[in-house]
Amino acid sequence: MRFIRNRLVRVLSVFVLASNFAIPLAAKTASPVDEWVVVVSVANMYSSATENADVVSQAILGSDVVVLERRHKWAKVRTPDLYTGWIPVRELRKLRSGTYAAPGHAVQVESLFANIYRETDVTAHQPLLTVPFESRLEPVTEASADAGRWLQVRLPDGRTAWIQNSDVIRDPKPLTIDESIALAKRFLGLPYLWGGRSSYGYDCSGFTQMLVRSRGINMPRDADLQAAWEGIAAVDRKELRAGDLLFFGGSADKITHTGMYIGGGEFIHDTTNGHPVIQISRLDDQPWTRLLVACRRVK
Repeated sequence: MRFIRNRLVRVLSVFVLASNFAIPLAAKTASPVDEWVVVVSVANMYSSATENADVVSQAILGSDVVVLERRHKWAKVRTPDLYTGWIPVRELRKLRSGTYAAPGHAVQVESLFANIYRETDVTAHQPLLTVPFESRLEPVTEASADAGRWLQVRLPDGRTAWIQNSDVIRDPKPLTIDESIALAKRFLGLPYLWGGRSSYGYDCSGFTQMLVRSRGINMPRDADLQAAWEGIAAVDRKELRAGDLLFFGGSADKITHTGMYIGGGEFIHDTTNGHPVIQISRLDDQPWTRLLVACRRVK
């Protein structure tokens, strides 16, 4: 659920940058190919360059971002889903050459959360980091330690560390619809988080976006933009199939919530209605049947 107000602010901000005018004197315009990587477990993206502003989205460890603008200790970034927001520079590292955890030379965290250690021992020290699902890491070598239990990785900030092999997957393949539904159910009970885009907490559109991404498809970030996205097609409610997307709101022009249909008249979603967690609801129940304004199928 995202406010249209925020979307308009982002669109206008991009236009201003592209037009190269009205940039504050304190700001430094970055190169359009100024590529950085996120070095913290989860980086909040703010609507403006202050932690007192609202969180509009997030970027997780190992994510590549493009820096559009620098302002003091802040960077305005664009994530791969074309979303923009402000992140403290301390949570980023500039890529000197190439990319971090490039395709073919990366592992992805498969557990909902994974601890990363300085050595191959879970008892000697506290974890260096606890990272969320989908975090990307760069193996140091293909060799692992302790009879295959451990994998040495290079973190985005340059440190080397160890993660347990059972927490990661190599070369993840796109999931089928049934597999993505099974994935969705792994998150049941996870608390709702406004602006959330990680297993530390999702909001409704961040959760649905992740489920579609698990099928190998990149979709816009916000519910209203998702409903209007050219990568999906309208479908009648009577023709719903598992994996279809549902959009809710006051009208088709005022979409405020989304979820994924899982069959049998049920859908899975992250909502603040009732109990603010990821949950399964029935489409025929209120308020959902009254608020349903659009059904969509990924092409």
